[in-house]
Amino acid sequence: MCFAPHSQIVIATPGRLIDVLENRYLVLSRCTYVVLDEADRMIDMGFEPDVQKILEYIPVTNQKPDTDDAEDPEKMIFLCLFFPPTMSFLMSFQTVMFTATMPRSVWPEATSVGLRVKRVEVVVRNVLPFSHKCSCVVNRKKLLDVLASGFEPPIIIFVNQKKGCDVLAKSLEKIGYNACTLHGGKGQEQREFALSNLKAGAKDILVATDVAGRGIDIQDVSMVLNYDMAKNIEDYIHRIGRTGRAGKSGMAMTFLTKEDSSVFYDLKQAILESPVSNCPPELANHPDAQHKPGTILTKKRREETIFA
Repeated sequence: MCFAPHSQIVIATPGRLIDVLENRYLVLSRCTYVVLDEADRMIDMGFEPDVQKILEYIPVTNQKPDTDDAEDPEKMIFLCLFFPPTMSFLMSFQTVMFTATMPRSVWPEATSVGLRVKRVEVVVRNVLPFSHKCSCVVNRKKLLDVLASGFEPPIIIFVNQKKGCDVLAKSLEKIGYNACTLHGGKGQEQREFALSNLKAGAKDILVATDVAGRGIDIQDVSMVLNYDMAKNIEDYIHRIGRTGRAGKSGMAMTFLTKEDSSVFYDLKQAILESPVSNCPPELANHPDAQHKPGTILTKKRREETIFA
């Protein structure tokens, strides 16, 4: 958590923020914005009660007052400077959420803390997702072919397991690539060291697990390569969001195997919804990409029940 006397912005985790509020190290009497970053993960992990508790410490309403005073900027500044207690009747605050994904399963909790869920975009506009159908045996060769095709560093390669992350990075270093790793087995200092090396250009490739899928901002990442496909479409979207940032272009490439078939349908839909991407025929025509897993079986069971 970071705050100082007369701070304009407070950045904190919910638990720590509640701690300092309860001990009155911090007051939120003039707070006008509450921002939830990665709101879907926060709500899904059960932080809704903590968010509600934090909102109770803000002595203003989340409904903007419909008065002439509230619409007059000069009068609001005057009241804020000379009559702070009055502001509690005039001020309003907004609750804003930021996340690339909002699964329907967490929508009820989101709306309960005052969030209005609006699906703006599923896939980053400047990212071009491509999927390559291949077996695990040729992944290594395909990876080297991609890396040799001229993508400028930095590059991020995602894998699903910590051990695979270390093994792949060491293999790349043996053949001349400057690679570093980022996963849950690394301490905070090791993570920061890896990221600083990548940002400074000392390393060209970051091999990472989903730990690097959110909250990591590295400028000019030319490509995100999913060496292992993510286990769900939400993690996939957050991964590819590491490139194509701030109006710049980027490339997302994914290796698929038959073990990833449970994600084929969602991946196909995500690519089709992107205005700058074309779904590869191998994925578009794959039998497992034609329907969401479990829907056909559920329909069949429903028919069996009706006609039993």
